[in-house]
Amino acid sequence: MGKGPGLYSDIGKKARDLLYKDYQADHKFSITTYTSNGVAITSTGTKKGELLLADVSTELKNKNITTNVKVDTNSNLFTTVTVDEPAPGLKTIFSFNVPDQRSGKVELQYQHAYAGISTSIGLTASPLVNFSGVVGNNCVSVGTDLSFDTVSGNFTKLNAGLNFTHSDFIASLALNDKGDTVNASYYHIVSPLTNTAVGAELSHSFSSNENTLTIGTQHARPIDHSEGSCEQLWQSKCSDPA
Repeated sequence: MGKGPGLYSDIGKKARDLLYKDYQADHKFSITTYTSNGVAITSTGTKKGELLLADVSTELKNKNITTNVKVDTNSNLFTTVTVDEPAPGLKTIFSFNVPDQRSGKVELQYQHAYAGISTSIGLTASPLVNFSGVVGNNCVSVGTDLSFDTVSGNFTKLNAGLNFTHSDFIASLALNDKGDTVNASYYHIVSPLTNTAVGAELSHSFSSNENTLTIGTQHARPIDHSEGSCEQLWQSKCSDPA
């Protein structure tokens, strides 16, 4: 376990990644190469029926500055510049998309042994301001996530979360959608050697009185080749609305 409670986005992240990240029925491939000067180039393609969607991204690291640039099939340009540790515990992230002129955003993250704070503001005349904070330690943490629309003068997001971390499991509870939805998630490491883990999430909507239970598992199977080895990650899940 790492030091400190992390950021609010880390609450329930392990379970969310296992249950929802990269799940799709489409054909997808990704290739990453590295140049001699340390630039990482990743090409990704996804086949949706007869349609092929592709993007190319590059990552360049220079001391404590990391620049990511991605171009997709529709000629959209996504750029993120991250400055790590300009001061102890601080990280600065600047991002924008072309041609979306309202996408520019600056984010500041600060992590301490007993707190984690993230705040961002859009680079527009009437920006959306987001603030999230977590207090606790690497075992127990509690936090909140807020977004404020400077045009309407209203809060567009009011979330709160609780996280409990042990050596082999993580349990989380979050109140989202301005108190309308409660999510309880659980992530358990079965075998660190094979990256085997199970996860579950139970969601309840107060306005619709609906429950949704999602359960998933993952397992990494080693594949041997004559001149090396690689690893294949297998994932499975089921979701049952009640």
